[in-house]
Amino acid sequence: MALLLSVALPVSAAGDDADPVNFSDLPRDELLSYPEWFNDPFLDLRADLEAAREAGKRLILYFGQKRCPYCHQLMDVNFGTEADIVEYTRRHFDITPIDIWGVAEVTDLRGRSMTERGFSLREQADFTPTLIFYDERGDEVLRLRGYYPPYQFRAALEYVADEHYRRESLRDYLARGDNRMVFDAADLNDAPFFQPPPYNLDRSRLPAERPLAVFFEQGDCHPCDVLHGQSLQEQAIAEGFANFDSIQLDMWSQTPVITPSGERTTASRWASELGLFYAPAVIFFDEQGREILRVDSVVGFYRLRNVLNFITSKAYLQEPSYQRWRVQRAF
Repeated sequence: MALLLSVALPVSAAGDDADPVNFSDLPRDELLSYPEWFNDPFLDLRADLEAAREAGKRLILYFGQKRCPYCHQLMDVNFGTEADIVEYTRRHFDITPIDIWGVAEVTDLRGRSMTERGFSLREQADFTPTLIFYDERGDEVLRLRGYYPPYQFRAALEYVADEHYRRESLRDYLARGDNRMVFDAADLNDAPFFQPPPYNLDRSRLPAERPLAVFFEQGDCHPCDVLHGQSLQEQAIAEGFANFDSIQLDMWSQTPVITPSGERTTASRWASELGLFYAPAVIFFDEQGREILRVDSVVGFYRLRNVLNFITSKAYLQEPSYQRWRVQRAF
């Protein structure tokens, strides 16, 4: 029987609004307002790209929702209290907002027209805010899925503006800046549902009985501490993960792993191949070892509960798009 997690709200949902990763992720009562320096949503993306190019800037498409707490956090913190981020963004980028529920017509970079909602579904903006960065030719060079705190967000802006994407991944760029990627295994937070090593996750030959959740984390990680100290302490979430085969990996370690596809590798190499640059990241696989979904940005109780419901109910078998599933549930 599919497990549907309770909709009861956690006592800890209030969070600390002064902390960029510890805040309530319940839908907001107030509607989001865009900064006055965002592009007017005329929604002809070819014109927006040309205007950005003429100004010596790059174009960012912002996909959001008016009541999305993560979108509010981006506007209130990154674009609200971080003056250097605002100045840097305005100097190097133009941002065009897209409402993922909107019915206004969008003309994409290839001249095709559709609604904002249809465009968002096509672009698989599963977690809002999603930001897609384009170069001067209109080629996508970076995608941020979800909300990232000021440090990672500013680094992503610099990564694109200075064209580091031509030479290295965002993961490698961030690692060079951190210069602190060696920790003791004891630095990681534990959870009662984590399975011990060895990590033979191979499902390519014989399907497993349960889906798999792989937590990629690191030491000295405040967002990891918040995840373990808040959402994973809630009974509904803990019970949800108890229905998975769940493991935890240090994303910078040489811990041996056999991946769900049967490849022998290390935690660090696998995280690099998966393109992970933010901790914690949770990647979900089905019983055959196929990736279902990943959460690789700030996540709280409400979003994590919805993700677990999507997977434990096996809704992905009928609707592979998490966003489309959420749209169907909303109407």
